[in-house]
Amino acid sequence: MFYRPGSWRKEKECKICGKKGVDISEVIGVCVNCLREDPGDALKIAIVPHKKSREMFNLPLEPPRDPSGLRCGLCDLDCRIPKHGKGFCGLVENRDGRIRRYGGTPVRGVVEWYYDPLPTNCVAWWFCPGCTGLGYPKYAYRRGAERGYYNLAVFYGACNLDCLFCQNWTHKKLATERKAIMSSEELASKADWRVTCICFFGGDPSPQVIHAISTARIALRKAGEEKRVLRICWETNGHFNPKIMKVVSDLSLVSGGIVKFDLKAWTSSVYKALTGIDIGKVYDNAKYVLERAPERPEVPLFTASTLLVPGYVDEYEVREIARFLASFDRDTPYTLLAFHPDYMLSDLPPTSRRHAKKALNAAREEGLRRINIGNQWLLGDYY
Repeated sequence: MFYRPGSWRKEKECKICGKKGVDISEVIGVCVNCLREDPGDALKIAIVPHKKSREMFNLPLEPPRDPSGLRCGLCDLDCRIPKHGKGFCGLVENRDGRIRRYGGTPVRGVVEWYYDPLPTNCVAWWFCPGCTGLGYPKYAYRRGAERGYYNLAVFYGACNLDCLFCQNWTHKKLATERKAIMSSEELASKADWRVTCICFFGGDPSPQVIHAISTARIALRKAGEEKRVLRICWETNGHFNPKIMKVVSDLSLVSGGIVKFDLKAWTSSVYKALTGIDIGKVYDNAKYVLERAPERPEVPLFTASTLLVPGYVDEYEVREIARFLASFDRDTPYTLLAFHPDYMLSDLPPTSRRHAKKALNAAREEGLRRINIGNQWLLGDYY
């Protein structure tokens, strides 16, 4: 079920068309062409591993849609939770007709944290103020990397996706055990004079966004009183409730922080095969932040990244995402990330150099001018 070194070397076969290759996943069961051309039948096969993934942690197999259930409303999955049931993230329950939140409130977050020395390996490191000094002196202490300072890395123990390749899959365990509890006030206190940025990630911050917002506001208020730089950043899949996007964007906008969306795929069936969930409002939310980016030209407000999953997130997916980004601003920073086998998707190889080069060229052809390839040390001649 989990990562088995070298298991990707074997050729696998698509259960629909019979195509074979090392870049076809036996776990997913179908190739990317069938997902695009025959999504109905292909998704019936591709959704099976997600059921296994959810069952391992006693999490709902899909977002509940009970017409008489209680609405959570914190993210765009819009769970309607039946009596004695729980939401997809695992932190919200319907207890006798009342919503009970086990995390994501100002007084209770299921969260872990650590100090990450600057410069860090954040997806935005190549243009962020903490690593480059961009936006100095308003948004950075120095013209270069803020060595000697830290990013407060906040890992939220829940997610509203079920990515088969998740490198941080322990968030499922945190959501199930609900033991790593901290109030927003306590978490904000960790952002002392050494901290120049807070990055909310996980899992994902969207299921616990109220806790994150409260933490950010408390920390920013204290930093303002002490006349300190403190940037608020988000690394997210983008599945926020659209009504919350304004607050999320405002916190980054005023502080010099960055909203970072991990855009998994463009084609809806490919997206669902990889994550178990529909695309939902992700691109609508990205559009909202992209349209606000001109309000702060000194530091990009929005950036996107895409994991180059072999055989699935190919040149076509990247081209369509790049076209979307370039339609707002050709200088929108875009990172292409190399994949390595993890969690349930252990039967695919790391990303090949040829794959990364084709994706890079496709993004450039669509007009983007600021593109970075991350995790380059993982690239090889695998397929």
